[in-house]
Amino acid sequence: MAKTELPDLEKEIVIRNITQDDVEEVAELSINSFGPDISFKQEHFKSQVDIFPEGQLCVEYKGKIVGSCSSLILNYVEYLDKNNYKVLCDNGYIRNHRPDGINLYGVEVSVHPDYRSLKLGRKLYNARKKICQDFNLKSIILGGRIPYFYKYADQMSAQEYVQKVADKEIYDPVLTFQINNGFQLKDVIPNYLEGDDASLYYATWMEWYNKDYKS
Repeated sequence: MAKTELPDLEKEIVIRNITQDDVEEVAELSINSFGPDISFKQEHFKSQVDIFPEGQLCVEYKGKIVGSCSSLILNYVEYLDKNNYKVLCDNGYIRNHRPDGINLYGVEVSVHPDYRSLKLGRKLYNARKKICQDFNLKSIILGGRIPYFYKYADQMSAQEYVQKVADKEIYDPVLTFQINNGFQLKDVIPNYLEGDDASLYYATWMEWYNKDYKS
């Protein structure tokens, strides 16, 4: 994919594929977004670009990388009994990428905290949907964090929490965002992401369906 300036973006914003030359900057962005404990390192991003370069995107704003997202292709049905982040993305190395799969699995989306007012997350989600369409994949699968769950964990279960977020009774910055971007809530996953204390290690199985998919 060549550098592409999407029509609705400010002139300074460009979404393009990550290259090996970007890996150091993208790794720094990951640390700024998630902290050192759960962020990917340079070796992860190098492997992702090597294996599935079309699925790794970044956002440049005035020449600086301020957002990124990574993904791989798999058959999600093969992971239903081992629905764990490290397993699904091969601990960040995506060596389990299957070009003949039918699902795009969203590994990570990161946006620098200083640039979140630019709605870069939505732009990256839209770009990822285009990847799904371009590769004629059935859907995008996400394991979504629920980072505000810790505030309510003494009042309700994770299942009750995500339902209340889906019903717009509670706001969660990740789950609310994903629902607003057309993803459907399928289930709640326990023990999904090690180190995600705010979500109490729970995640949501979210899915966006490609209406143009041809089997």
